[in-house]
Amino acid sequence: MFDKYLIDPDSVTDIGPQDSPTGFSFTTKLGYYRGLTLSMLEEMTVAVDGEELPREAVSFDDGNGPITLEEMETTYDRRWNFGALATLSVTYPGGFPKGEHKLSLRQRLRISYMPFPAMRFTEKTIVKG
Repeated sequence: MFDKYLIDPDSVTDIGPQDSPTGFSFTTKLGYYRGLTLSMLEEMTVAVDGEELPREAVSFDDGNGPITLEEMETTYDRRWNFGALATLSVTYPGGFPKGEHKLSLRQRLRISYMPFPAMRFTEKTIVKG
């Protein structure tokens, strides 16, 4: 239902030195209507053109400072509310590739009243000049 909001395609930008980017970032929203403590986000998987990027290459920032996905597992005191923007930064030498490419994000969420993890997925076409 909220999957289409997981990636803001207009927010994709390179990070690092302009002549030698070290990665890219984009803003994202939670794919759940009630908000969750960060430890309840079991996984955030980023892929470019279907190739999943290493978990260690991704960091999350909800405006309270970046943390790794591993650190998210034990972050019990930060909550990501519905509709709030967060930034995912990805180590990806050269930055987001030029031309037309697919960027996808899968969120696996642990929701207290559900007996199985909720999966959210979106894929956006990004055109970079």
